[in-house]
Amino acid sequence: MTEPGTGAAEDPAVTLERLTSRFDDCLARLADTPAFAKHTAKSGVIDYGRRIMGLPGGPAVLYDRVAKMEEAGIFAGTDWDHPEILQAPLAPNTLRTADQSTATLECLSELRLLAVGLDDYFHPAISSEQARHFVSQVLALNLTFLFSAPSEADRVALGRLAKPVRNLYAFIAERTGYDNIIGSLITEIERILAQRPIMVDDVKAMVTQIAICMADASIDTAAAGRGADRLVSALFGPTAGCREDPGIQVYAERLETMDAHMLTQEANGFARAMHDTGLVSPYHPVFLRYVAYQRPDLVSAALGLSSTGRDGFLCYQQLVLRLIEDAVHVETAQSVYGLALMLERGILYAPAIGPALWRQIFLPLHPAVEQSIAATFGAARPARVFLLAGVLTVLGQPMGVGQGNNPTCQSARAISMWAFTDPDYLLQLIAWAARDNTLTMHFEGQPITSSELAQGLMAGPLLDVDAVSIALVPHLDRVYIEMGRHTAGRPGDPHRWINAEFHGWWVGRGCRLAIDVPTGMLEDFEGFVRQFYATYHPYHNGNQPVIHPQPAGIAVTDSAARFIGWHAIAIYRVGLDPSGGMRVYFYNPNNDGGQDWGDGVVVSTDGNGERFGESSLPIAQFASRLYLFHFDERERGWPETITAEEVQTVEDLARRSWAAAR
Repeated sequence: MTEPGTGAAEDPAVTLERLTSRFDDCLARLADTPAFAKHTAKSGVIDYGRRIMGLPGGPAVLYDRVAKMEEAGIFAGTDWDHPEILQAPLAPNTLRTADQSTATLECLSELRLLAVGLDDYFHPAISSEQARHFVSQVLALNLTFLFSAPSEADRVALGRLAKPVRNLYAFIAERTGYDNIIGSLITEIERILAQRPIMVDDVKAMVTQIAICMADASIDTAAAGRGADRLVSALFGPTAGCREDPGIQVYAERLETMDAHMLTQEANGFARAMHDTGLVSPYHPVFLRYVAYQRPDLVSAALGLSSTGRDGFLCYQQLVLRLIEDAVHVETAQSVYGLALMLERGILYAPAIGPALWRQIFLPLHPAVEQSIAATFGAARPARVFLLAGVLTVLGQPMGVGQGNNPTCQSARAISMWAFTDPDYLLQLIAWAARDNTLTMHFEGQPITSSELAQGLMAGPLLDVDAVSIALVPHLDRVYIEMGRHTAGRPGDPHRWINAEFHGWWVGRGCRLAIDVPTGMLEDFEGFVRQFYATYHPYHNGNQPVIHPQPAGIAVTDSAARFIGWHAIAIYRVGLDPSGGMRVYFYNPNNDGGQDWGDGVVVSTDGNGERFGESSLPIAQFASRLYLFHFDERERGWPETITAEEVQTVEDLARRSWAAAR
């Protein structure tokens, strides 16, 4: 059975040519349609686009018209008009549950992002790297479309889109390397996991899809190698007791029959898989809860603790066991990793942390906060459980905090730096925000209360963030914007005053800018570079390390070195990498710290001495993308020792990228 008008007996090439001609006509009409009427004029483009995509060679035809579709306004007035906010995990659900028009727009958008990722099309809102990562994740989440025929459920859900969707993913796979697609997806997953993000739901979904393909004898997954086995086993069968993924209930029953030796083996297996990948199997919390009651002497082994962590557990055993009881569940499995790393940091020895965590355990939540957390994490557990689990992950993985798909890099950076430097203050802020749905901070002695302020940069609910961020960021966002209003009329960049007041006393009161704010042009760039080196470079500051992380601002560029926008980061340390080069190690609240900023400036997240969550660059490359940094005005360093050649190297890199027209 065929669609009317496609020609049942017609040669597919002829059909494609005919439909393409009609598609081009509809596209031209859409381009000529006023903005207010484009919504109704899109239907022809969408309908013919779907039909073309279902024909051999159809996706390639549409791929060649990506720029024309964008210019005509096919995505105008929709979320797809803002590709920087799109979320790969939503794509499968959109294809299966949305109406045909919406699902077709998703397909056309994925073709557009493929073109951006392959540098065949430039989009000002998203870099080629971001587009490539998005496409890789979408492929991982839709491997069933790529490697096997649609299931009955997919055929019903997709309807007439079943063939177009299959053609689309085959085309994407061909353009990105069909033979090695699973291998490249595993590389992508391992690259993300090397950064140890807190939010790993997307990664777990991709690993699940790979596991499904590995279980299908008709799919050749040999190219995946041991990497696939490592990831799948870490998530679904890290120990002998759950090797065949028996199910939570069956595994819980097995624990009752295990002897001391078997339990010890289980504990070591879980810990090894968790620390190897950063992923926590859903069986791990089941085991940890069991031994917390039956064999507390195995808790340290199950968490994979060193002597530091074991000492912390023994000193605060009652608190840790209560945290396991309240926060560690199958639905909050990643909190196991957070708890282990929190103990490894030794922060429980700080006098305020233990009492603050006891307060958090019994903290009643404001109804609005409960509703926000439940909207993201569901109702399988009370909101206070998800928040407590979030507290453990944030305290254990300060540099795993991400801004998600939200314009809130300032707030995410603050949460990360507080978790790293001032965790008791962070716990106080969480208590205020979660219990009272408000918090008060001060700007130059003047109180600012979040509940009295209008909305900040956030235009809607937070997306793809941890529970601590859900509770805190709406308030931090408003307070940050209000601090900006307090600086209105002052010369220079408002961050000069905001950063120290917002983050804490440990932010340097000195602030240096690379640009003149009113004009946006470079201003004394040589002095800027010399001051930065004299502040942070060990060879020019008396070999003084970074004591507290310092907020900084960078000019983000894409892989073609084109300016994208300003972004908040934090400098954590500067030191020699394994090859002997001087590097800046920094925190990037963007969900992926590894990016190509063009002109050979490729941010590293692994392999150059980075600790989990850090990004790094050689110091000259980092300085070339820096536009704002803080320093202690009493610590001048030796700016005169920086050579003219070093300064020129930095300036050349800047002028070939974001500063080209400045």
